[in-house]
Amino acid sequence: MFVVVSGAQLLAGLAGQVLAVRRRLAFDIALISWRGRKDRVAHDTWLLGTGLSAPVTMLAVQAGATARLAVHPDPVAERVLGLLGSAMVGGYLVEREFRAAMTPSGWDPAVTPVAVAGAGLAAVMAGMALLRPEPSHIEA
Repeated sequence: MFVVVSGAQLLAGLAGQVLAVRRRLAFDIALISWRGRKDRVAHDTWLLGTGLSAPVTMLAVQAGATARLAVHPDPVAERVLGLLGSAMVGGYLVEREFRAAMTPSGWDPAVTPVAVAGAGLAAVMAGMALLRPEPSHIEA
């Protein structure tokens, strides 16, 4: 199930990347007065992310952990995905584009569903990792 949720979140993140680059939605973290420039969205997406997605580097780590988990059970990959999900939830919540998309006046038929899916699935990833039972260790 973790693979399905992470894969869906990854697709939402990629959709957010595409929308943000096309619409020039730079990252904007008002909490710390840190804003990207519209003319640098495609550049900033690699390490800083966009107004609608995590950075490409983070999505690449997510893709790798998801692929690894798809092959065999892997508690390390699950923890990585849980940490990424937690970080993404925080990222979505501080992003101006995300918060605007959650308001009635900010509804956008393309942006709002991508933002809701991305944040919601990231929260599910974080929750799945937190609620994951610890592996039992049997000493011989």
